Amino acid sequence: MALDQLGLIGNCQCSALVNSHGSVVWSCLPRFDSEPIFSTLLDAEGGGHFTVAPEDGTLGVQRYLENTNILETRFTSATGSFRVLDFCPRFTLFERSFRPSKIVRIVEPLSGTPRVVIHCDPRHGWSKGVPRQEQGSNHVSYLGFGSEVRLTTDVPLAYINARAFALTERRHLVLAWGEPIQEALAPICERFLRETTHYWHQWVKHCDVPPMYQEKVIRSALALKLHCFEDTGAIVAALTTSIPESPGSGRNWDYRYCWLRDSYYALGAFGLLGHFEEREKFLQFLLNVASASPGLDLAPLYRIDGGVDLEEAVLAEWPGYKSNGPVRVGNAAALHLQHDVFGEMVLALAPIFLDKRFSDQATPATLDLVERLARKAASVAGQPDAGIWEYRSEWRPQTFSSLMCWAAVDRMAMIAKIHKPEAEAEFRAHATRIRDEILARAVDPARGTLVESYGGTEVDAALLQAITLRLVTADDPRSHVTIDTVRQQLEHGGWLRRYRSDEFGQADVAFVICTFWLIEALAKVGRQDEARAMMAQLDQVQSPLGLLAEDLDPSTGAMWGNFPQAYSHVGVIHAAFAASPLWWEVL
Repeated sequence: MALDQLGLIGNCQCSALVNSHGSVVWSCLPRFDSEPIFSTLLDAEGGGHFTVAPEDGTLGVQRYLENTNILETRFTSATGSFRVLDFCPRFTLFERSFRPSKIVRIVEPLSGTPRVVIHCDPRHGWSKGVPRQEQGSNHVSYLGFGSEVRLTTDVPLAYINARAFALTERRHLVLAWGEPIQEALAPICERFLRETTHYWHQWVKHCDVPPMYQEKVIRSALALKLHCFEDTGAIVAALTTSIPESPGSGRNWDYRYCWLRDSYYALGAFGLLGHFEEREKFLQFLLNVASASPGLDLAPLYRIDGGVDLEEAVLAEWPGYKSNGPVRVGNAAALHLQHDVFGEMVLALAPIFLDKRFSDQATPATLDLVERLARKAASVAGQPDAGIWEYRSEWRPQTFSSLMCWAAVDRMAMIAKIHKPEAEAEFRAHATRIRDEILARAVDPARGTLVESYGGTEVDAALLQAITLRLVTADDPRSHVTIDTVRQQLEHGGWLRRYRSDEFGQADVAFVICTFWLIEALAKVGRQDEARAMMAQLDQVQSPLGLLAEDLDPSTGAMWGNFPQAYSHVGVIHAAFAASPLWWEVL
């Protein structure tokens, strides 16, 4: 199955991918980093699935109900047409967020008398064990899971996992982990649908959007929201594992965890959208992980409950996406030193102290954390690490890591000026020292471009952040030279690779967010026409639903890598705001 045939549903507690054949092909319950209950995405034969489809197997057409995360798949066959509405309930109940680990599927005839097949075939996670079933009067229980798993339905149970039947009226199915549906099924499903639709409509209405690219920004915002694990405030990089960055590359990683770096970029996107509750939630997550490490020896990533038990393992018995193994669980990058995380955490928290709207969150404990993070950044700047690209070979002093350390002390100086004046001079001095070191050791003297590591000659796409973060100003010749060199060295079919090669070989696909970084940098230096021309390339991506993976093959438009990717949708939002005119310029 191609990634462009997958739709995402979720509710900030659980999620699922549904393909255009009407199958739930990936879902980890009860939370993002749990073992999968449906998994044909990674094992077409042995993985579980939950399918509602026409008898003849006709492919459906997918769309989202406007401004929601409710997925509609329409099927038209020789006997008639019908649609399936898929969603995970989410709304406010008793002044609290209601987001159960439940998948709701509503099946509605549209014309004729369509014949429909329904198969619910879950698996016991990575073991792929088939659960024993027990039938009730209107439900099927699947045994052997960590909690009760039950399918409740008003479809006759004789038709489930059996022959096709004539769909003559609206039918309902709810797959629940934990507390099952005890009320009358049809009314509660219809109420879930109404309330969930209302929730997403209201959430979108409270989004700021730019005049241009509005639909792309709204869809990216909705997709990004589903990467937030609301219970703890963690934001995951993706909701899948082991989809390769390109066919046969072996670059298959488990992204169902919270990278501190990714969270910073995501919070920046939510800030542009005018949504700030995600920062409040993430602050609690960060305070939790920081309290467990008095020396602030932060890992690059954590489980969504703040755990660091992320030992990487290969599951040899899993063939992988389109038989492109290996399938990995856990991520060895949790053991890396990635010094940029201190900068990203300061940048994520700085608005609390610089924006008067958040003054109620500017507590002494949070100020102490930000100051400690900035001091840590000052102490590690210029030291070798794995860097943003998580190199698994020999480490070098990475320019991007030093850039982020500079950003940490630079913003801390701004915070100190307001909240701790006696510390301002110290952090100004740190900022000057690190910036001078970067410009002395990470600029190619012959070309005048920034380079990816101290004393190196190669460039990577992360260098574009030096322009966005103002290490080099828009009128500094090094800004334009760096932009042009990155494009010359890394552009591939109008999109950017992240670098030319690593220990796995040459990167033969584009890393999606890098192109959006380029768009931001172009807009920052006043090259707006170029930025908008690059934004137009989004229309080349094979993505009917507007969802983006981590990587793109520009020669075919096909997506690769974990899907959807929070980073990619963050990129869309940032780039759209940078490339678009302001509202007062168009109204």
